[in-house]
Amino acid sequence: MAGNALKTTVVGSYPQPDWLVDRENLSHRLPPRVRAEELWRVPKQWLPQAQDDATLLAIRDMERAGIDIISDGEQRRESYSNRFATSLDGVDLESPGIALDRTGHPNPVPRVYGPIRRIAPREVEDVEFLRRNTDRQIKITLPGPFTMSQQAQDDYYNDEESLALAYAAAANEEVKALFAAGADVVQIDEPYMQARPEKAKQFGVKSLNLALEGVTGTTAVHLCFGYAHVVHDRPSGYSFLPELAESAAQQISIESAQSGLDLSVLRELSDKTIILGVLDLGDLKPETADVVARRVRNALNYVPPERLIPAPDCGMKYLPRNVAMAKLRALVEGTAIVNRELGLA
Repeated sequence: MAGNALKTTVVGSYPQPDWLVDRENLSHRLPPRVRAEELWRVPKQWLPQAQDDATLLAIRDMERAGIDIISDGEQRRESYSNRFATSLDGVDLESPGIALDRTGHPNPVPRVYGPIRRIAPREVEDVEFLRRNTDRQIKITLPGPFTMSQQAQDDYYNDEESLALAYAAAANEEVKALFAAGADVVQIDEPYMQARPEKAKQFGVKSLNLALEGVTGTTAVHLCFGYAHVVHDRPSGYSFLPELAESAAQQISIESAQSGLDLSVLRELSDKTIILGVLDLGDLKPETADVVARRVRNALNYVPPERLIPAPDCGMKYLPRNVAMAKLRALVEGTAIVNRELGLA
């Protein structure tokens, strides 16, 4: 594509095959914060190989759909956050704590009993595998420090801001390693900034900026209203979004399709590239290319094409694979319509 043509991306996750995870189990539980090894269908000794194979399937689906900036589909993860959050020192996984989910339900979470430290790379091999197996631009996602602080029981710091900043320091080391491994984009997932805006206004951007301190690659931050499979009632606007204008992230990833977001809020993020969700993941009927094109055109009333990247609303983990693939094709085809209209194809 030429010049400033609109590019497409994904938010992070893609459906895992039924032979890899127990999708029925997955669909009837809250996203796990501690390890949930019972989700895997493949015996432990063969699990890494199976996860590699599933990742290849996800890569090829995204390539066949025509997505410009792809992920690994988070095929190795039980949830978007627990793969990294449970790898840190200072966390007791044998005697987990309890914290309220964004839906208000109690959920087992890591119990922080000592200083949070990154003791080894966690997602570096994921990036290396992705880089070896595609010539597309690649992104990798990492749970954000604010969100991790809200998904933990703090028995050490006794101060939520201090806990978030400790998570930020650990995340910062991982982000730098992910870029060194070949990532084009690293996305920090911070859904709890939207779920708990008052706390986010106190130290959300501060912790995010610490996580990105000294980072030179392209960074994004993702906020959403929760997986459509889990959270059905969605507000029409974000309770925490303009504040991200002060963040170090160059890209802001938000949802708009399911919530019917008033896109005029994007004017307050005039220095940021917007990864805009234009696929409603609460509807199993795939969008048409014309529907996607209409949603993209609406965003162009507030954001120039060089600062807009169409995407799904959120991760696609809970969708049937055929539905996810059809939606990605519509995303690409609808974006192509707009690029032709703009003379950018």
